[in-house]
Amino acid sequence: MPSLTLAKTNEIIEATFAKAKEINLKPLGIVVFDAGGHVVAFQKQDGASFLRFEIASGKAYGALAVGAGSRRVEAMAKERPHFMQGLSGVSGGKVVPVAGGVLIRSQGEVIGAVGVSGDTSDNDELVAIAGIQAAGFEADGG
Repeated sequence: MPSLTLAKTNEIIEATFAKAKEINLKPLGIVVFDAGGHVVAFQKQDGASFLRFEIASGKAYGALAVGAGSRRVEAMAKERPHFMQGLSGVSGGKVVPVAGGVLIRSQGEVIGAVGVSGDTSDNDELVAIAGIQAAGFEADGG
């Protein structure tokens, strides 16, 4: 199974930024985590606001925490607010339950997650999926 190397991580980030430029998004922050929730890389475009790392991280972290893309995490927050309150508590408030956190899968197995923040959540998710797929992995937005 392919692994999430630094080279592949950078490929994801570059392809995500390229897709964002193609569709004219606002400046983004992009973080990539490995399957254990460790940051592999983060980049922020010029002009992106200062909390982009924290927001993008919360999206990716939440996706890894529940094993589903953050679009599903967002739905869970609406369907089961007590669960989300508990998840927020045990994670130290790290989970951001909105679209833009996408699991990276290889041969069906989760090998990491991408979090994008800076434009609408739908657009953040769209470019994250494009970046993951461009690097040859499967994207799971939830």
